[in-house]
Order: sequence, then structure tokens, then C-alpha cells
Amino acid sequence: MIEAVQEIPLDSLKEKIKVVPYDKGVTYIVGPINLPVQLDDETVFFKWYCWLNEEGEVDSSFEAILKRLPTIQLASQQQSSVIVYGDFESEESALIRMHSICHTGDIFGSKRCDCGYQLKQSLRMIKEHGTGALFYLANHEGRGIGLFSKALAYLLQEEGLDTVDANERLGFADDARSYDEALRVLKALRQLPVTLITNNPHKLEALQDSGANVVGRIPLWGDVSSYNQRYLETKMEKAGHFRGGYSI
Repeated sequence: MIEAVQEIPLDSLKEKIKVVPYDKGVTYIVGPINLPVQLDDETVFFKWYCWLNEEGEVDSSFEAILKRLPTIQLASQQQSSVIVYGDFESEESALIRMHSICHTGDIFGSKRCDCGYQLKQSLRMIKEHGTGALFYLANHEGRGIGLFSKALAYLLQEEGLDTVDANERLGFADDARSYDEALRVLKALRQLPVTLITNNPHKLEALQDSGANVVGRIPLWGDVSSYNQRYLETKMEKAGHFRGGYSI
């Protein structure tokens, strides 16, 4: 016998959507959502938030948002999110990581970069610290050039160009990423100081220039191999990343 589907009023979602206006439109933040994460041999419980931007003058009421959802075709777009550990709003000290999506490194475990390692290691560092958040930035693939362009850049790298030259040869800036969205969400979730997990001074500058309460940074080096040695050296020599003192 098929059981009747339980009627759950959509109004229960209303308190989980935070509306944050900004100069070009509105950011909707959904969460927190309980997320058990397998981290090494342990299940660690995080809180997950996702956000969506709409530009222009829009009706940002709960009812209007739900009515528009089926017409926005979000499955063909990329949305970013953030995973939070501990009392991120109130704890005195917290770590954050602004992690750019890397389809090849994060999903497939490619060793052409160190992104997959940095993703997992950042979560470990946040968990060990006790409080923090990892922002997973979906529009940052290939330092902002997109997955298809990144694939072309990889082919140019196989012909001998480094990662910076390959992006520029395709007509892109070496780094086309913007942190405006993530910083808007960060400010909505936490006003207290944060420490940034990064080797990239541009990320540190972006947060500090935005007025975010960033009090320092800690490095994130590891998973160095012959496959990504040139990639890492290029990031330090041409993109200005802090040196990690690694060895092959």
C-alpha cells in the first residue's frame, strides 16, 4: 500500500532564506543545512549555506522567489556555497578559505594542480581550529576563465606554455576572479575577525580592501609532485603567491 505524501508547508522554508540587498540587486542566502561530511576516517558535521544573486529591481518576497525558481533554469548555471564549522557567528577566532572550484582537481583528483589537496586540507584545518568556513566559489574555474577555456589552456600547457601564459594567450587576464559575492555572504554570516587560509596575496588584499575583518593569513602547502611542480613555481614567480619552501 502506497503511503500518502506528507504535506509540509513551504512556509517552513521562509526562515531559512536571508535576503541581502546590494547596489546591483539582491543576494539570497539559504541555510543553515545540516551536512555530515566524510573527512578522512571521521564523519564531521558542518552547516551548509548556498546563495543566489538576482540583479535589478526584483520582488524579493518569499512567495515571489519560489514562483520564479522554475523559470530561472538554475541547473544550467553555477551557484556557489559555503560550508561552516562550529559557532562561526560568535566564536572569537575563526579560519576561512576562499576555494575556487577546480573540476579536475576537486572531483577527479588531478595532480596537475594542488586544488583537491587544498580543499580537503582546509576542511581539516578548520575542524582542528574549532571554527571556520570554506567558501566554494563556482564561478572561479580556471581562475575565472571557465571550464571550457581551462581545457584549452591545459592543451596550451601541454605545448609548453605555463599556466599564466596559457590564460593570457587565450585573451584572458591571468586572474579574472572576483570575491564580491563571497565577501557579501561572509559579512552576513560573521562580523568578528577571521584568518584567511591562503598562499595568494591577492585573496588577502581583496578581503582587506573590501573592509572585511581579516586579521591575518596562514599558508596551505602540500601534495607537491613532479606533475604540479611547474604549476606551483609559476604561481609563485608570476602570480606572486607566497613561497612555501617545498621540495620534490
